Amino acid sequence: MGTMLQKRGMKPGTIPELLNITDPDLVQSVHRDYARAGSDIVYANTFGANPDKFAGTGYSLEDIIQAAIRNVREAAPDCLCALDIGPLGQLLEPLGTLSFEEAYERFAAVVEAGKNADLIVIETMADLYETKAALLAAKEHSDLPVLVSMTFQEDGRTFTGTTPEIFARTMTGLGADCLGINCSAGPDTLVPLLKEVLANTHLPVAAKPNAGLPDPQDGSYSLSDTDFVKGILPALEAGVTVVGGCCGTTPDTIRALSAAIGQGIEVSRIPYEEKSFVCSALQGVTVDGVRPIGERLNPTGKKRFQQALKDRDFAYLVSQALEQVEAGAAILDLNVGAPGIDEVTLLPEAVKRIQSVVDVPLQLDSSNPRALEAALRVYNGKPSVNSVSAEAEKLAAVLPLVKRYGAAVVGLALDEEGIPQSAQKRLENAQKILDACRDMGISEKDVWIDCLSLTVSAQQEQAMETLNAIRVLSERGIQTTLGVSNISFGLPDRPLLTSTFLTMAMTAGLRLPIVNVNSAPIRNALDAFLVLSGQDENAEHFIAASPHETGQGVSKEKTPEAADPTDGSPLSQAIRKGLKETAAELAGDYLQTHDSLELTERELIPALDKVGKDYEAQRIFLPQLLQAAGAAQAVFAKIKTKNAGLGKEAGSGHKIVMATVKGDIHDIGKNIASTILETYGYQVLDLGRDVDPQVIVDTVLEQDIRLVGLSALMTTTLPAMEETVKRLKALDNPPKIMVGGAVVTPEYARSIGAEYYCEDAMADCAAAREVFAGDQDKG
Repeated sequence: MGTMLQKRGMKPGTIPELLNITDPDLVQSVHRDYARAGSDIVYANTFGANPDKFAGTGYSLEDIIQAAIRNVREAAPDCLCALDIGPLGQLLEPLGTLSFEEAYERFAAVVEAGKNADLIVIETMADLYETKAALLAAKEHSDLPVLVSMTFQEDGRTFTGTTPEIFARTMTGLGADCLGINCSAGPDTLVPLLKEVLANTHLPVAAKPNAGLPDPQDGSYSLSDTDFVKGILPALEAGVTVVGGCCGTTPDTIRALSAAIGQGIEVSRIPYEEKSFVCSALQGVTVDGVRPIGERLNPTGKKRFQQALKDRDFAYLVSQALEQVEAGAAILDLNVGAPGIDEVTLLPEAVKRIQSVVDVPLQLDSSNPRALEAALRVYNGKPSVNSVSAEAEKLAAVLPLVKRYGAAVVGLALDEEGIPQSAQKRLENAQKILDACRDMGISEKDVWIDCLSLTVSAQQEQAMETLNAIRVLSERGIQTTLGVSNISFGLPDRPLLTSTFLTMAMTAGLRLPIVNVNSAPIRNALDAFLVLSGQDENAEHFIAASPHETGQGVSKEKTPEAADPTDGSPLSQAIRKGLKETAAELAGDYLQTHDSLELTERELIPALDKVGKDYEAQRIFLPQLLQAAGAAQAVFAKIKTKNAGLGKEAGSGHKIVMATVKGDIHDIGKNIASTILETYGYQVLDLGRDVDPQVIVDTVLEQDIRLVGLSALMTTTLPAMEETVKRLKALDNPPKIMVGGAVVTPEYARSIGAEYYCEDAMADCAAAREVFAGDQDKG
């Protein structure tokens, strides 16, 4: 739609959705041409519609969306009408300021206004969290089928770091009816990503690639219709069943595609692999071997943890989570149930705070269904739930939540009569849980049975009963989990008993032990078993984790301070891990004995440089980059406070103007770059989006600016970028200029006279450093 509207005279800066009312003939002409070209589904012109966009236009959201649907009905009566929903244009927490709940409400308003369409398409999404908010809104405010499509970069991940596997398995679990990939690049780039989606869902899969890459000079796209069709055919042969075109494609493209499909395509769909899998937005865990679950995020018997919950000291919870991840936990069990604690409020908040820093999946542990639902709703990815039992009441309360939110679930092998004394009774209860899950539509692969360990100090024979039950279930292909430490309660030398029982249980088939991974005996048992069972290929992990002295065991307790002496100071580590409260506290302590310049030079900048290098090497992704930036800003706030107390000017860094050019309303990339630049101590004058060239020129003159950053996402707004550069270069003392955005290339940057092409935020920082090199330090 956007490509065609631009070709037919839509002026830069026009809100495309307003044309549904102000120029319906134009919109209908596009719909009509696509229908005549062979389209079966026509998207309503609603991609950017949201409750905030039409303020001051005189039209309501419902007015716009209803007009858009009416235009499709009139122009393409034989086609299905899709309510097209795109991103909101704001980053959700913790990357931005928009909350998950606010995003949900905005999407819900769009769905309510357009639920007389035939289907809903959620497309061009780059953030898994935002995609979940949109899908929940669509499912909960309509009964229409929903196609969910994300856009991926050349590295195979979305802008915020999600893989096709994580996308496919999360959205399948949440109830999407069709999954897809759109925009991104040309079909050749999308085909391998589409194959990965096909392997990770049983749902129909859609492909809507761009016609290659745009030429910044004239806006044309690189692929002919013939090449486009040729490029997408392998995806159709692999099993993609819904296909179309995104940016740069036209009715002629659809006509060529329809003709090729009409000639017949030999399809051999890539088989869907059903497996036990949980994930965060960044990291997936497939249970195809031993995957330890960290047990320490639990207040039982832990006074310090209980106090942290009462004080809402989430920094403590995050520190405990990080320590377990560093010690090797693949999943973290999270329980906030304690006397006087409102789990319904605290559990979802704890989920948000821990997920803002930690990448591994979480296991949501509560006996309160309301708390579980609140946490499941805001969880980013596919979690596991701990737990349900064979009790009818528990099954009825918990399993609908597991199904609704697409989670895995722990099944305790007990019933109304309590914990069974025999392996056989445990197996019978496990079967009741498995049967109930099957009836609810929950895959057997998403059910993890806990065969229950009892202390051998009171019931010595129960150890073997537990192991026998694990062995039988494992032979059937059922995943098992177990709280291992219960076995040694009340006995001396508990670590020895617990680690020995852990090895016995893993030998019997236990794959998801819930353990204290920070205990050296437990970690040693895990590491040794992985080598001896062949899961640690070439003993690489075992060797890396072992001390170098010959004959020594892995016995050193792993703490953040002892993990790696070359890993930087605690303050540096706190910045890089995104621990805002900890970083601020450590910075305050540092400034008691050092000046702010020393803090900046020795701690802040080196830590950020390490983060930048990790980002560029794809060892971390955008969420970690922005969390580290947030921690650095907390440190910078301490520096400003101390400088103010000493009479120094706060925020005396070099000034940089940042703006999205005239006619372009996309500013997420520019906002991220501004955040990172501010973290390095630069003063960013963010002029916003759709900024007139003269406003930028005036600001440069008034503020004596030496560096300007310009962003553009649409080819139609590149002339505005060129005009802005032209005016800036005409000044007597012109600033250096850095440009970026999805449609900008290094060649285009050079052609318009910009000194720097910046692919991402770290490139902006490199440019700034070069421009201001040699100046007196700004700290």
